[in-house]
Amino acid sequence: MYDILNKINSPADVKKLNAQELEILAADIREALFNRLTKIGGHFGPNFGIVETEIAMHYVFNSPKDKFVFDVSHQSYPHKMLTGRKLGYIDDACFKEDSGYTNPDESEHDLFNVGHTSTSVSLASGLVKARDLKGGQENVIALIGDGSLSGGEALEALDFAGSDIHSNFIVIVNDNQQSIAEVHGGLYQNLKALRESKGTAANNFFKAWGWDYIYEENGNDIQTMIKVLQRVKDIDHPIIVHINTQKGKGYKLAEENREAWHWCLPFERETGKSKFSFGESYTSITADYILNKAKQDKEFTVITPAMPMTAGLSQEMRAQLGAQYDDVGIAEEHAVAFASGIAKAGGKPLLVTNSTFIQRTYDQVSQDVCINNNPVTILLNFTSFDGLTDVTHLGIFGISAFSNIPNLVMLAPTSKEEYLNMLDWSVNQTAHPVMVLMPGNEPTSRPADRDYSKINTFKMEQAGEKVAVLALGDFYQRGEKLAAAIEKEFGFKPTLINPRFANGLDEAMLTDLEKNHQLIITLEDGILDGGFGQKIAAFYGLSAMKVKNYGLKREFYDRYNPEELLNKLGMTTEQIIADVKKIVK
Repeated sequence: MYDILNKINSPADVKKLNAQELEILAADIREALFNRLTKIGGHFGPNFGIVETEIAMHYVFNSPKDKFVFDVSHQSYPHKMLTGRKLGYIDDACFKEDSGYTNPDESEHDLFNVGHTSTSVSLASGLVKARDLKGGQENVIALIGDGSLSGGEALEALDFAGSDIHSNFIVIVNDNQQSIAEVHGGLYQNLKALRESKGTAANNFFKAWGWDYIYEENGNDIQTMIKVLQRVKDIDHPIIVHINTQKGKGYKLAEENREAWHWCLPFERETGKSKFSFGESYTSITADYILNKAKQDKEFTVITPAMPMTAGLSQEMRAQLGAQYDDVGIAEEHAVAFASGIAKAGGKPLLVTNSTFIQRTYDQVSQDVCINNNPVTILLNFTSFDGLTDVTHLGIFGISAFSNIPNLVMLAPTSKEEYLNMLDWSVNQTAHPVMVLMPGNEPTSRPADRDYSKINTFKMEQAGEKVAVLALGDFYQRGEKLAAAIEKEFGFKPTLINPRFANGLDEAMLTDLEKNHQLIITLEDGILDGGFGQKIAAFYGLSAMKVKNYGLKREFYDRYNPEELLNKLGMTTEQIIADVKKIVK
């Protein structure tokens, strides 16, 4: 197995292969992808569909002298195997050595640590500018998928580079007719026309912005792609190489169900069945809520920027929602402003995406939504520190990033009932823009209020003395355990508070705690700097009350073990108890 791949230690070794050996190499790469993905999961369809193109890229160009920039970089696994990192795919013991994205710490062949979409043309145009300023001659190549083209940054870069760059710049557009889910937007009609006309359609999205353009139907054929790339190598102006490929190529299940196989958990190769089984989750709870709400209220509508499955919305569910569902493509900024317009006109918009992706929309949340105080509900998944742990997909910055925008209400539910009640209250109320942090824990059941119109009202779940534990959102269950441990260790019952509101203070309750408490402990599922706990500490600044904040440091953590990280930060129950012993008399 891996007869040819085992011989590849750098791109120079790829150039030594004949046509037959290159085909064997492609087969080896797919076997290596199977080895890794069946065992630890990862991005499946994007990598299976780009194998031949990336072999051709390394056969024709001279990385790292020639510069490759991968959009999102979830299609970079074959590139990694061709640049000395094959062990991360063929040797199970080396899986952790290789991240799921390009990473300059791993190799000189990776220029950027990239995990968000629509960035490649902008990044690569910067490389072009620097090269020209320095008098360089190397090729600069950006590889971007058709789904990523809908992102605003990609459109801005294409607009700029097509008219303002007058030197070598090659953009390979990998057109597999699929984003994460299906593609949405008018530009995809133009891509379709270009495919059907073999690149000769009179209307050409790329030429309109000043790009030279060629089309290749057989993007999954190595020899064809070698010829195409040899044709554009060392070109003296910007050019689009538009290629047609099959997402998931080489695995029938992935070819037939491209959405489900964009990313996968570990699975059985023969059947495609996941090695994990799941019961009820907050994602499934969300999908059920959305379907029921849509049936009951025709003013309710759901918006997602290419992330329907973050709310558990399958293709069948999306069809049921009909006009009450919009996938705007990878266009988060538009999604937020679109939702604001709906709210202004009396609709009830629910915008759903992942915490890491909403970061792009700070200006729209602030300007288009909150200054206008329009009642948009923004629902964020993967806000937890133990959700997505790749450095490019962390959800731990959300509270600090958004909690200080005026007018915004940020809710952190702690149970199934509280989550559903908060969500329903937010969608129906008309006074505030609201951001709801979807829990990442296993769903738990506990009675919860239905009305949250008294903004910044904390809930005292257990009244006690001496020590008050304020445990926010996903860390509420940790707060329950801590409170029980304090009572067992010290013999008194501490106060346990569910703050519920992640960006405001219940000043009346906090003032009342001064009567019989010495220590306030805050637990939050995010970074401390600019977060919830620091607001509590600032409130008590001139008082005798001691405040101890527990949360994450302001760091770019990468592929960490969540429980090991808590231990390192001194956030386990035992470590906090040790701190309490030093503070409480």
